[in-house]
Amino acid sequence: MSDNGRLITPALVDLYLAPDDKTEALRALAQRLAADGRVTDLDGFLADVAAREAQAPTGLGDGIGIPHCRSAHVTRPSLAFGRSTRGLDFAAPDGRPADLVFLIAAPDGADDAHLQILAALARRLMDPEFTGALRSATDPGTVAALVNGEDAPAAPGAPEPAATPEAAKPAAAGPRLVAVTSCPTGIAHTYMAAQALEQAAARAGADIRVETQGSAGSTPLDPAVIAAADAVILAHDVEVRDRARFAGKPTVDVGVKAGVNRADELVAEAVALAAAAPARTAEPATAPVPAQRQEHWARRLRGYLMTGVSYMIPFVAAGGLLIALGFALGGYRISSAPSVVGHFDWASQHSWAALLFQTGAAAFGFLVPILAGFIAYAIADRAALAAGIVGGAVSVTVGAGFLGGIAAGLIAGLLVRWMVGWKVPRGIAGIMPVVVIPLLSVAVVGFLMFVVLGSPIASAMSALTDWLNGLSGTNAILLGLLLGAMMAFDMGGPLNKVAYTFAAGALTTAGSVPDAGSLKVMAAVMAAGMTPPLGLALATTVRRRLFTREERENGKAAWVLGASFITEGAIPFAAADPLRVIPSAIAGSMVAGGLTMAFGSTLRAPHGGIWVLPLIGSPMLYLVAIAAGTVVTAGLVILLKGLRRPVPAAAPETEPSGKVLAAA
Repeated sequence: MSDNGRLITPALVDLYLAPDDKTEALRALAQRLAADGRVTDLDGFLADVAAREAQAPTGLGDGIGIPHCRSAHVTRPSLAFGRSTRGLDFAAPDGRPADLVFLIAAPDGADDAHLQILAALARRLMDPEFTGALRSATDPGTVAALVNGEDAPAAPGAPEPAATPEAAKPAAAGPRLVAVTSCPTGIAHTYMAAQALEQAAARAGADIRVETQGSAGSTPLDPAVIAAADAVILAHDVEVRDRARFAGKPTVDVGVKAGVNRADELVAEAVALAAAAPARTAEPATAPVPAQRQEHWARRLRGYLMTGVSYMIPFVAAGGLLIALGFALGGYRISSAPSVVGHFDWASQHSWAALLFQTGAAAFGFLVPILAGFIAYAIADRAALAAGIVGGAVSVTVGAGFLGGIAAGLIAGLLVRWMVGWKVPRGIAGIMPVVVIPLLSVAVVGFLMFVVLGSPIASAMSALTDWLNGLSGTNAILLGLLLGAMMAFDMGGPLNKVAYTFAAGALTTAGSVPDAGSLKVMAAVMAAGMTPPLGLALATTVRRRLFTREERENGKAAWVLGASFITEGAIPFAAADPLRVIPSAIAGSMVAGGLTMAFGSTLRAPHGGIWVLPLIGSPMLYLVAIAAGTVVTAGLVILLKGLRRPVPAAAPETEPSGKVLAAA
């Protein structure tokens, strides 16, 4: 193999790294990369290294430091190695200065083959024999050969065993664990944590399968392996992909560095959780579990939309509350106040009100771009972010609002997912994710939103805004009844999320209008979502004998959950007795939603429950609507449960699921 094809060459090895300052040492190593043509902009690359260092320390302990980053200034995956004579402080958990320093550089568009080499290196750093050989090496060529895997350390006459594919590893007789590891760059900690967990599981007599969500690609765990697992370990600093796969499993959730440094503790904790978990109904290990690709398109679409909404909500909350505070301090004319830039008076209440309003308005300006960007992200990962965000911004420009943002996000995500699958020459592959895909996808999405889709969607958005602002009388009440029924029907499920997404998205049309129809819709949705848990909490208080001991305990928590607008607080009751609880909850939520619309209460915040009461329009009438819905839900539940035959006291213990059987 030529030097150009190697991860490291002798020219990138410094066995006598002189600087005792970390910054200067990294510059010395980076200069070797630049001199070898692997880094095009030394200062730009060092800035990217510093940014990664600021996220989390890169000292591993045992005298090893692995500063690393992805950078547009790197031409190909590379590594510079330095052996410090005095040791460098990389904030290792054991406090030991690093004498072995690996500066790992990966381009934004690194190809899988080279990233797999980096992944293999990260795993080998957990091997004391490997690091010992690096400390005793006497010339740069030996170090380069060791790192490149051309002369891996081994006992004399004993060849290194071939790696056993994960699927072929024999299962240990002990607990069965699964794990996911990931870090922001997906280069080093991801694979080191995986190696450490595998070694710790072997010492504990447990079987573990690890999914590394790193730069070298990710092979998802077999659904059958997940189904058979007793516990889950998530060692991650970025969001775990498809986390719902592990729902219901005992889980240890930590940062990725804990996976490297405390692997034995994590395995022990997972084993203990598995032992303490209730016995699960036996399932064959080969029981098929639906894979992501088998998921119905409507469910996937809902997941894409909810990802966008979840990232948008903080902007809605911050912007809406700041605008509301601005109105509270300065009145509704504050929307026409001049910019506070150059006009701010520290002693003026009007200036503070204008500052709050204008900051909130600025936050609102991000709603649609963020919604569109993260819908695209949910479909095609970060390669689609640029096209999605730009598409959302264009949607705002042409007046297409959140409907245009949804369309732009879906188009951007699907377009980029198609482009990622293109087969291109190796010379172009490196710039695909940082140049080609953003350039083409932004251009295509921009064209579609400006020229093709923007105007018709803007017309639809204008009609929706006019309809919401024109709601009054019977029409407003009917909409409140419908939204209330949707919020309570599945209590956090798809129908509930459709109603909530409609209300949160409609907030983008409110602008500075104090009584916009969209603000009334948001108020109705929140009131309807608070009512089910509050009503059931009231019922367990008024007629305790109709509920099991577990339900009465859940009722205490439901007071807080309902007051905080967490509709899911009613789910335990609905699961135990759906035919009585769900109709009662729907009736109460319809009353709350309808009354809220009739009273004209408004709400700029998308969440918060009673904790944002001071910022609600007509707050006392709003409380009346919630109280009425709560009483209706509680009364109907008590009535319906009172009509059934009494259930023997022993029934809760004899029912296998632990739930009371509902009498006819």
